[in-house]
Amino acid sequence: MMGLMASDETRTETRAQTRAETRVQTDAHVRAETGGDARAERGVREVPAETATTRAWTTRLLILGIVLAALNLRPAITSLGALLEEVRDGLGMSGSVAGLLTSVPPLCFAVFGVTAPRLARRFGPGAVVCAGMVAITAGLVIRPYAGGTGGFLAATALALMGIAVSNVLMPVIVKRYFPDRVGSMTGLYSMALAFGTSVAAAATVPVTDALGGHWQPGLAVWAVLPALAVLPWIPFVRNRREPAPAATPSAASGGRDGERPAQQPPLRITRSRTAWALAVFFGLQATAAYITMGWMAQIFRDSGVSAGTAGLLLAVIMVMGVPLAFVIPRVASRLPHQGPIVLVLGLCGLAGYAGLYFAPVGGAWAWALLLGVSNCAFPLALTMVGMRARTGAGVAQLSAFAQSTGYLISIPGPLLVGVLYQHSGGWGLPIALMSALMVPQIVVGVLAGRDRTVEDEAAR
Repeated sequence: MMGLMASDETRTETRAQTRAETRVQTDAHVRAETGGDARAERGVREVPAETATTRAWTTRLLILGIVLAALNLRPAITSLGALLEEVRDGLGMSGSVAGLLTSVPPLCFAVFGVTAPRLARRFGPGAVVCAGMVAITAGLVIRPYAGGTGGFLAATALALMGIAVSNVLMPVIVKRYFPDRVGSMTGLYSMALAFGTSVAAAATVPVTDALGGHWQPGLAVWAVLPALAVLPWIPFVRNRREPAPAATPSAASGGRDGERPAQQPPLRITRSRTAWALAVFFGLQATAAYITMGWMAQIFRDSGVSAGTAGLLLAVIMVMGVPLAFVIPRVASRLPHQGPIVLVLGLCGLAGYAGLYFAPVGGAWAWALLLGVSNCAFPLALTMVGMRARTGAGVAQLSAFAQSTGYLISIPGPLLVGVLYQHSGGWGLPIALMSALMVPQIVVGVLAGRDRTVEDEAAR
């Protein structure tokens, strides 16, 4: 009997000890999850709810910041393209100097874009994008009133510096915080980018007329948008710990609660053939884009189209990217090979340039539509950056390499167009050059669209 009682007591003590240990482990788990002490049952339930609400609002703020930043990545360029003739007359620029001016964007993107990953590691990507919006605002305010071509170029470079670092970090932010929605989020900010580009192209001339017809306020007014875009990024400057990934299970690249993962050695990115193919593809599509933004309105004006209509035609080219920039990344992210999309976009470009060469006025609206479709190679390139690397660090390296190298490749294009135009006295040779560049763009785009990652190739 005594033995049975002892056995019962032992079992009771064991169960009590087990329950106590379970409570201790549960409390410790709750503290680890919530970051606070295990309180009453109600308190334990409220903390995760509050944390989830805070994270949801922070994620919404991040999405708003991405959209507003994307809206400001091209108006500094397309607004100048719409008023290029007035700026040339006002500053006394020759055709060659104007060509140099249209080559400044890719030059700045190549020089400053390569610094973006290092700045992001030190200050956080949100802080760098916020500083980029400040630089764009300052550059656009100063540029029209700097006095002389040198000051105009310097202020333009300041604005483009802000655009450059933001360009590189957009795919990085999307990959890090929305790893399971790369296609849709890339489409969202690409759509915002295309919308900002087209609005600036279409509205610059009417806004300039409304402000008295002087080109200076017509350019300076575009500083309002980046000033507004600064606001949603301010919390990410004050708080380096940015929001946790929206899809946490696969978000190993971001770490828990936005913490940085363990440092990995940098990839030898130059050993990857896919990285080189993507860089050349990026460079060729950027060449076409900056020739279009810098010269297309002038091409239409010299063909006999009014300044206002030429601005609208440029806007049509850009506005085509609004719906397609959302659709193309979503479709591309579902395909193992993006080559067919590259081919379709390239053929549209060839058809548009052919029409522009033979009937620039008669079919102007049709050519603008075709060239607008062709210009959607940019969101496709951004999508492939996110798909050709497995990790956030890999995307950061690939984005910086592809964009910086690509923009270096694109520098001679707008300048060469200006030189050809000045020496030939017409647009035949420049249009032939633009058409010829579509062929290698298709080839390298198909190579970049193959289903492989730079991590695998760089490790060989």
